[in-house]
Amino acid sequence: MQLNLKNPLVFFDLETTGINIVKDRIVEISYVKVFPNGKEEVKTRRINPEMPIPAESTAIHGITDEDVKDCPTFKEIAKSLAAQIEGCDLAGFNSNRFDIPLLVEEFLRAGVDLDLNKRKFVDVQTIFHKMEQRTLAAAYKFYCDKSLENAHSAEADTYATYEVLKAQLDRYPELENDIKYLSEFSSFNTNVDFAGRMVYNDKGEEVFNFGKYKGQRVEDVLKNDQGYYGWMMQGDFPLNTKNVLTQIKLRSFNSK
Repeated sequence: MQLNLKNPLVFFDLETTGINIVKDRIVEISYVKVFPNGKEEVKTRRINPEMPIPAESTAIHGITDEDVKDCPTFKEIAKSLAAQIEGCDLAGFNSNRFDIPLLVEEFLRAGVDLDLNKRKFVDVQTIFHKMEQRTLAAAYKFYCDKSLENAHSAEADTYATYEVLKAQLDRYPELENDIKYLSEFSSFNTNVDFAGRMVYNDKGEEVFNFGKYKGQRVEDVLKNDQGYYGWMMQGDFPLNTKNVLTQIKLRSFNSK
């Protein structure tokens, strides 16, 4: 089934130095850009993470320090990458929880202002887990009847994710071939920041999604515990989370 698109949809996958959104870096990014007319554009880039790649990460994706020593840094490709995904919706496998937050962090560190707030995000893993509870390799076998060769290479995982979504639409008639619908269906909650440290409650208010203030309105916490903002700003939180927290604090201050 060909995807019903209003905007180009970029399926992407990251290979990284680890799974810490704040500290780890991208070593490879691959994407399949699918246009509304069905045209596909595929690109893979190796990236110098400017830090050693741990052996346990190399064991997963096969990329070594030697492989990326002469590759550009993310900062060197950030502007061109931002231009390539400008105006596109984004899709991936576990992308809402990992790939998108980490990608946003890399752009912020590079000083590139990429506004993703109006984009739609389709997480194929979430659709799969809601329907079947499996992994990407199992999803590829289940939906496409193919074995996933070169698993954990960014390009193989990216293209498999694209094929799985199309097969999901074929298999489940109740799934609408509409990116807005798929974005909402593949979201477990409505994040305020990309890492999900803050979410919207059923009244559309920002509340904390972790720690001792979980479920409490962000504005109330910042008002009643004035040291909490400073603790978060100095803590090991993503830059995007800190930026969003600051916006809420300034909004509350300006409304007085």
